[in-house]
Amino acid sequence: MGRFTTAAKVGFFAAVMVVAGFLIWRFVNKTAASRNGYTVYVLLDDATGIAKHSQVKIAGIPVGNIDDVRLEGGKARIDIKMNPDVPLFDDAAVAKQSSSLLGEYFLAIAPGTDGKPQLEDGDRIKNVIEAATTDEILKDVRDIAKKVKIVADSLAATVGSDQGKDNIKETLKNLASVTDQLNKTVKENRASIRNILTNVEGITSKGAPQVDAILKDVRAVTTEVRKLTSTAGKDGKQDPGEIRQIISKLNKASSSLERSLDNIDTVSGRLARGEGTLGRLTKDEKLINEIEGITEDVGDFVGGINRLQTIVGLRTDYQFLSSTVKSYVELRLQPREDKYYSIEIVNDPRGLTRYEQVDVDSTNPNDPAHYREIRTVTTNAFRFSLQFAQRFGPLTGRFGIKESTGGVGLDLALFDDRFELRQDLFGFGEVIRPRWRIGLGYEFITRLWLMGGVDDLLNPDRRDYFVGLNLMFNDEDLKSILPFAPAP
Repeated sequence: MGRFTTAAKVGFFAAVMVVAGFLIWRFVNKTAASRNGYTVYVLLDDATGIAKHSQVKIAGIPVGNIDDVRLEGGKARIDIKMNPDVPLFDDAAVAKQSSSLLGEYFLAIAPGTDGKPQLEDGDRIKNVIEAATTDEILKDVRDIAKKVKIVADSLAATVGSDQGKDNIKETLKNLASVTDQLNKTVKENRASIRNILTNVEGITSKGAPQVDAILKDVRAVTTEVRKLTSTAGKDGKQDPGEIRQIISKLNKASSSLERSLDNIDTVSGRLARGEGTLGRLTKDEKLINEIEGITEDVGDFVGGINRLQTIVGLRTDYQFLSSTVKSYVELRLQPREDKYYSIEIVNDPRGLTRYEQVDVDSTNPNDPAHYREIRTVTTNAFRFSLQFAQRFGPLTGRFGIKESTGGVGLDLALFDDRFELRQDLFGFGEVIRPRWRIGLGYEFITRLWLMGGVDDLLNPDRRDYFVGLNLMFNDEDLKSILPFAPAP
């Protein structure tokens, strides 16, 4: 009866774990909606920041995911798994768009014109809208800065030079000479004007009615001229008219222009001598090189964040002989496909064992005067792992700290990485023989693995058999907040 009860518990527990794992998978899986869809592909010149299994959107709504990213003919080929209910047409277009301030990208698709031929499974999206890269923007800024410098140098060479000042002074001198000549001309023709007035008087005496009409017109004209030259102000004072105001503004503008030319001359001189921030930027080659180095470092940092994958693993094993449950929480930081760093926290029912050496001085006549005790202390503390992994073809080697002790590991991936044979050797010093664990994993559902194997193979009295589930997914939100995590 006892065996039947234990078996029933194990079966019930396994069923609950399978149902819970499936619900969690449905919650976090971003590719389930497109599983029965069709696949199209696109060729890009630059696939930086585009990660496998990331989402594809239309109008900001996820409609599929990236199934594969690989090199084809010198370009990046991206296979897109589309939802079956989202059609694409022959004139569909793809653009790479930024999804955060850290440079993370996703593919945005314009579905095309309804009524045109519809894309089928395996077809290519021909229209690609290439986005401007950071390097291109920086290059444009550098070109603009060079052109601004050329304009500033030209302005300093023309207006700010001694010859430019002399030309402006000569122009003002000529303007004064013209005004003086006009005054002289008026004075020299006073007699002629008097004769004209005499003739006008004679004409008016003969044709008074006509002259009266002409005078009325002349009066009207002179009134308008008076308004232009001067207007009556408050308290009987004369305010400047429009023409006088224009002349006054012209004088002020000339003074302002002269002051501006002096300022431009001063600024261009400081630039030529390399003074100030702009001057140092144009003269100090070391400073220019430092700014370019900083720009390249920022580009490398942003590119590294775009390539980084943050893979979270949630695993639970049931150990048959001890009838206990062992839990794992793992975070993989994977900057490249062939390398990752693993951080793991383990809740082991065996606890954390450490050894203490105590030297005792005794006054008890039944005990030696001096002896040494070796104590084994086991606590319920969590174990942790911190390992570096490097992949060589189907093999992946790991070394570092494994469950709070030094350890190494070797993994073998088969059948497009859906089968994995894992071996770990650790626990040196806890018992006479190290702890050797062999496990086999199978990804029977996307992101969900079925695990099984033997733990502590070298120690018969501690050996146990386990089976469990491991949920692994790429948490893109976690990657976004990593650069802002406080340093220890």
